[in-house]
Amino acid sequence: MATNKVIAICQSGGEFVTIKDGLLSYSGGDAFAIDIDHNTSMTDFKSELADNFDFGLETMTLKYFLPGNKKTLITISKDKDFKRMVTFSADAGSVEIFAIPELAGAKNLSTMPASRSSRTTASEGVVPAICGAGDVIEEDMTNDFQIDMAMPDDTPLPCNFVLVDQKHNTAIQQWENVITGVDQRFNTFIEFRDALHKYSVAHGFAYKYKKNDSHRVSVKCKAQGCPWRITAARLSTTQLICIKKMNPRHTCERAVIKPGYRATRGWVRTILKEKLKAFPDYKPKDIAEDINKEYGIQLNYSQAWRAKEIAREQLQGSYKEAYSQLPLICEKIKETNPGSIATFMTKEDSSFHRLFISFYASISGFKHGSRPLLFLDNAILNSKYQGVMLVATACDAEDGIFPVAFAIVDSETEENWLWFLEQLKSALSESRRITFVADFKNGLKNGIAQVFEDAHHAYCLRQLAEKLNVDLKGQFSHEARRYMLNDFYSVAYATTPTGYYSALENIKSISPDAYNWVIESEPHHWANALFQGERYNQMYSTFGLDFYSWVSEAHEFPITQMIDEFRAKMMQSIYTHQVESREWVTTLTPSNEEKLQKEIELAQSLQVSSPEGSLFQVNGGEASVSIVDINQCDCDCKIWRLTGLPCSHAIAVIGCIEKSPYDYCSTYLTVESHRLMYAESIQPVPNMERMMLDEPPEGLVCVTPPPTRRTPGRPKMKKVEPLDMIKRQLQCSQCKGLGHNKKTCKAT
Repeated sequence: MATNKVIAICQSGGEFVTIKDGLLSYSGGDAFAIDIDHNTSMTDFKSELADNFDFGLETMTLKYFLPGNKKTLITISKDKDFKRMVTFSADAGSVEIFAIPELAGAKNLSTMPASRSSRTTASEGVVPAICGAGDVIEEDMTNDFQIDMAMPDDTPLPCNFVLVDQKHNTAIQQWENVITGVDQRFNTFIEFRDALHKYSVAHGFAYKYKKNDSHRVSVKCKAQGCPWRITAARLSTTQLICIKKMNPRHTCERAVIKPGYRATRGWVRTILKEKLKAFPDYKPKDIAEDINKEYGIQLNYSQAWRAKEIAREQLQGSYKEAYSQLPLICEKIKETNPGSIATFMTKEDSSFHRLFISFYASISGFKHGSRPLLFLDNAILNSKYQGVMLVATACDAEDGIFPVAFAIVDSETEENWLWFLEQLKSALSESRRITFVADFKNGLKNGIAQVFEDAHHAYCLRQLAEKLNVDLKGQFSHEARRYMLNDFYSVAYATTPTGYYSALENIKSISPDAYNWVIESEPHHWANALFQGERYNQMYSTFGLDFYSWVSEAHEFPITQMIDEFRAKMMQSIYTHQVESREWVTTLTPSNEEKLQKEIELAQSLQVSSPEGSLFQVNGGEASVSIVDINQCDCDCKIWRLTGLPCSHAIAVIGCIEKSPYDYCSTYLTVESHRLMYAESIQPVPNMERMMLDEPPEGLVCVTPPPTRRTPGRPKMKKVEPLDMIKRQLQCSQCKGLGHNKKTCKAT
């Protein structure tokens, strides 16, 4: 965790005033500064504030502005909020924190224009409910709160609410001056209507529209005979909205009803939009707690979740419309990144089926700088319409992730994998013999052999181990399975036939069934001693876990925004590696240089006998005698062939023939190859956000969302378990059987 200090400018005793464009300013009071970081606890911080400002810990509320946003105050209610504040303020170096005692919420607001409840329309008013403090209005929230994404913003949100007492006044206070009077300007009518609703909430009155169109909005107080009025219109020759007329005087009984109100969808959307910008992972449970704490509105989990969906769609765009933009984004990718592949397919009903993208920078990098080694894997997407991402990644000289291609498909099927492999082959046009590290299920075993006829297929060791563990569960105790899995890994990693068969015999001594399972699992596809391809000791298809973190950050976005997020991540990764490699001055990349130097040190204690042609005998080390074939770049220990770097035995021979070990290292591990891999850059796709608003050009296919929808319940994410993780199985202490305990044993 970063420990950079942030200067907290703590203020109290003043008041908030609204200045130009609705920005808030804090005037008066006392202030002092404190150094804080991620190690500072909220309790210690509040204690220091209480000492300086002389008020109690329990009556204190903390608020702050996000960097660049002086319109919205964020409440700090727990340690997690405090640490978030430090994170968001790290770049700015300082943050303004306002300590507000609860008593401040009881400030007399009688000098402000007063009124009643919430926003209504001209045809249908919302009758303000007068509640006692702590009382709750009972409603059937489950049936009423069926949010349609197309519902008007003014639809009342069917939620429980309480009278906003002094503990909620502090949050509402900041809205009292969001409307200041004639000549105040707004960017859009939406912004004006949001401000109007906040203003009515803060001053406790209901209103209705006299006129509400794209040119003018005229509003009056809903109370009979009350003179309060406001009119806003578009400023001529501009897009700005300006308040033309306003009568701020109320004659209604708004002071009596202060300020019980009912939230609308538009209001909740506005609040959540502001918070989701700062906290994209804002959970429905936290949303409900914070809105209740700050505004006195009680939402259940389902209501909070649906309100979040509305706000997120407002921020990120429509999931449904994003699919209609797929033809356009594919054209834009090929236009801005010539040589890239971007293609999609639909079903007969024009619904989305699958999408394949490979940027030219990735294709060129793999062909000119990467080892002929690809990892195939998938990641589940938990967006509104679900789907699966299929991905092909390579590894650079430093064993860093290098995405080559990815596809978004409606489901993981043999047909979709076959299509992905066909597109991948077409994109790469590769003459080298590729080694794939991938699962053997879901059609991959047959698909790789069918599309890449001469390729090597290395089974993912992790998935094999999981299958072995599942197949043997119930037959052996936890301890026996642990020994068998350890021996299984020994079989896989053994570099020589001797080591391979020795580990295999260990499994056989525990269980002949397990031994047969290993033999039938095609070890020539995964055991180092038998595998014929070159996988550089990479045993798992889940290589490149960083890519899965990218998926987890963007998997809930609309499909076009998801694609652009991956493009941006890849673009940033390439640029970072370009800058990083400029500083390297060695022949090999840093990690490979370090490995080679260790082998050079080990070689100093070895002795080389007279050669027989290209064969050299090396004495010493862990193996008493090793045979090195210098022309074939091979050694009995097989380390050279597995890693691409000469082993200590080979280096001893290389020293005898007075050559440099660097001449015998794989070219794929050099700085030059690393730079070639990242030589090309990915270019931005302009106007990505604008495309969500534009109609697709004529002639392009109109793609509709797939029929699949996200199912209820917690979404499943790809989880990579530790290699040695085995869940202990119950064992009966009486009959020694597995799967039950003594109490449920049927043997008695």
